[in-house]
Amino acid sequence: MKIQERTGAGAGRSAVPAQPSVGDRLPTPPRERKPALAALAVLLILVGALGVTMLVLQVGNRVEVVKVTKEIQAGEAVTKDNVTSVMVAADDSINYVKWSQLETLKTLKAKTTIYPDTVVMGQMFAKKAELPAGKAAVGLALKEGTYPADIKAGDVVAAYRVGSTGSSANNSDDNTGSGGTSAAGGALVDDARVSSVAADDDATVSTGNLSLTLLVDQADAAALASAAAANEVAIVHVPGN
Repeated sequence: MKIQERTGAGAGRSAVPAQPSVGDRLPTPPRERKPALAALAVLLILVGALGVTMLVLQVGNRVEVVKVTKEIQAGEAVTKDNVTSVMVAADDSINYVKWSQLETLKTLKAKTTIYPDTVVMGQMFAKKAELPAGKAAVGLALKEGTYPADIKAGDVVAAYRVGSTGSSANNSDDNTGSGGTSAAGGALVDDARVSSVAADDDATVSTGNLSLTLLVDQADAAALASAAAANEVAIVHVPGN
């Protein structure tokens, strides 16, 4: 009887599933492999490494070229005072003038105005100077005392008409009161650029004479040339260098 009662009591209970032991794990689905993505990742890494390598190589491949430090006007030449050297990345598509070619560059003339901090390209210069539009080149033969002692190519100057007093004492008295040189007029040119300077000395004697070439407006060229032919021109520095 007792055995039956116990059996009947257990018959009304629901069966509870057995729990897995602590050491057992649920099965996991297998990972899906994506070889295409892995290959793409490797390719991107290789491309990035190649790009960095090329950049390093390009930075290391540099050349020494000519750079302008002072403004060079059209028709002027390069001198040691208006250029310097600078290192740039080598590029065969750019016509750099290398620093080793400086002496050859000095024999050429600027086609147009070249401003400071400009890296020089070969096409900026030519064997023959080309005058800017509206400009004329006038040559002057000056005696000592009619030009600044430190005058050089590239200077900005003014040209004045001057004249020596003639044999007439009245002219001397009227103009200066004591003879000598007197002003015969105002400025022939207010703003001219010195294109070239050459001393007229020979190998043994210093005469003090100087030959200048000035770039002036075409409208001023005739009057300046006329005064120069009569040796009635004096040159002075003006602001603008």
